[in-house]
Amino acid sequence: MPVKVSVIVPVYNPGPYIEDCIASLLRQSLPPDEFEVIFVDDGSTDGTPARLDALAAGHPHIRVIHQENSGWSGKPRNVGIAASEGEFVMFVDNDDYLGDEALERMYEYGVENKADVIVGKMAGKGRPVPVELFRRNRPHATVENAPLIDSLTPHKMLRRSFLDRTGLRFPEGRRRLEDHVFITEAYLRADNVSVIGDYVCYYHVKRDDAANAGFQRFEPVGYFKNLREALDVVERYTEPGPLRDRLLRRWLRVEMVERMSGRRLLAMPDDYRRELFHEMHGVVLERFGPGVAPALRPGQRIVASLIRDDRYDDLVAYAQWETGVGPKAAPTGVEWQDGTLRIAFTGEYSSGGQPLTFPADGPGTPADSAPRDIDEAAAWLGADAVGGFEKATVDLILRDRATSASYFQPVEVTRERVPAGDGRVRLVLRGTATVAPGTAEGGGPLHGGLWDAYVRVGLGGWSKECRLGPAPRQGRPTPPAGVVAGRVVLPYWTKQYDNFSLDVDRASKALGVGRLTPEDAAVSGDHRLSLVLPLYVPDRADVLVRFTDTASGRSLRETGTLTPADGAGSLLETSVPVRGMSGATWRTEVCLVPEAEAPRFLGLPLALHVTRAGGIRVAGPPAPGLLLRLVRKARRVVGAVLGKNA
Repeated sequence: MPVKVSVIVPVYNPGPYIEDCIASLLRQSLPPDEFEVIFVDDGSTDGTPARLDALAAGHPHIRVIHQENSGWSGKPRNVGIAASEGEFVMFVDNDDYLGDEALERMYEYGVENKADVIVGKMAGKGRPVPVELFRRNRPHATVENAPLIDSLTPHKMLRRSFLDRTGLRFPEGRRRLEDHVFITEAYLRADNVSVIGDYVCYYHVKRDDAANAGFQRFEPVGYFKNLREALDVVERYTEPGPLRDRLLRRWLRVEMVERMSGRRLLAMPDDYRRELFHEMHGVVLERFGPGVAPALRPGQRIVASLIRDDRYDDLVAYAQWETGVGPKAAPTGVEWQDGTLRIAFTGEYSSGGQPLTFPADGPGTPADSAPRDIDEAAAWLGADAVGGFEKATVDLILRDRATSASYFQPVEVTRERVPAGDGRVRLVLRGTATVAPGTAEGGGPLHGGLWDAYVRVGLGGWSKECRLGPAPRQGRPTPPAGVVAGRVVLPYWTKQYDNFSLDVDRASKALGVGRLTPEDAAVSGDHRLSLVLPLYVPDRADVLVRFTDTASGRSLRETGTLTPADGAGSLLETSVPVRGMSGATWRTEVCLVPEAEAPRFLGLPLALHVTRAGGIRVAGPPAPGLLLRLVRKARRVVGAVLGKNA
């Protein structure tokens, strides 16, 4: 069959960190005869060459090319392009990995939309990745209608004929930002770019030893020389004007302003940040015209103006002040409603643990002036926040704790000015997010795992995230678990910090059924068992009930139903097949999602004693045997030890 995708992986001394990459390539849902993997070993001196040769010997769709060390990733990628046979090429780094369906989804989306470039949703494991770009699917994206320029890493799928038609290749040699040069030109010359926002295709990983190429300290002179080459690409393919200014603004914002801000600046040694500052100052004066900086956020404009005006000491002082300002998000309500979870919360900025207050009026941050001192900077930012309050934003983001995959949830927002005395106000954003567990576009769907809730507050000069919480333990909203869209979703508060999270398809004891007693169950004359469970269901749902003989271990299964009950619970009803159960005691379990790939049964704290005459008596669960009690005790001891060390 024709090769659909060629995956190109430049390799240099990854050691064990390549194993996740290899495993993800072997797990791809795209059949092996429809894609190839080309590892280009750039002169590795560890055991990787032998590891890859052995891998290729066992998998016909995997090839290895060995070459002398070239110094960086550009040449290995170009060698891979030359050797590729696929309709598309996909670039993967040797210490990252793909989602299991990444190649299939990206290929199909690219073909469907006639795209030259396909950008798959990214998740950062210890590394920052773009978020706004992946808020939704974008079948026809351009640098004008989407924030493509925020994603310049090479981890994209590109049509091979597009690369050949344009002659586009990576700059080679030991250098930086070769991916910026390549991807920027690809965006600007492609007939179409498509963005996948509803499935994580690429996991960008920070190694435990922090030895990723991108994490190594760079030499400022060479780095900003290479940065100028990326700016050259923008100027080559755009005309002077607002679009060019917006694209150039990306390098000012990401490569300069963000590096020279807050904790990131203060964490660097003074001599190194002075070198960076000197080079940035030169680039700002040389390459960024008057239309670039004004559209930055107010706080970013202040940093950019201090770099431009060569005011290093004031820049450090501003960073020290800025580190004390951050958002706080307090939950005000959580409830199930019409099959969705409604989460109400407030968001505002604080400093020193106290709500930040702002002058009710005053001049905002000028487009091209730097503040005289911190007090003036704070006054400018406060006035910007007040003046632009009607445009302030608040988002609720659910982030998978295991993979860092992030999904925006729809939020309804209201804005409130709260008087704080002395002519000052608090600016409070009130949001209500709607979490629909089965929604694919933008909101999931939520797969099994633990999901932490984050709130991002955009106000004036800031756009920062924080966890949703903490919530006081007394009186905080605690809705029951819900059985919704084929998922069991448990809203809960974390034990250590009292922040809000969701447990999807993992919880058992925490669902609350263990608190039920035999008195909560009833058996009718026609052998129908009914029991109110502390679970939310939006409408009728089929479940599976399993009865297990406590003596023989023999099991019987019956279909049951869950229907909404008065209050927050649901009514479980099922038939009891007494003909096959007489003269025994039966343990009872329920599977809330029978259609799941791996159905999971939840033990109910009751047993059914069935007489030989067919009578049924409901009692508590039988006491466990000695061996089971010892096993449970050992698990509790181990759990306590691990909990203390966590």
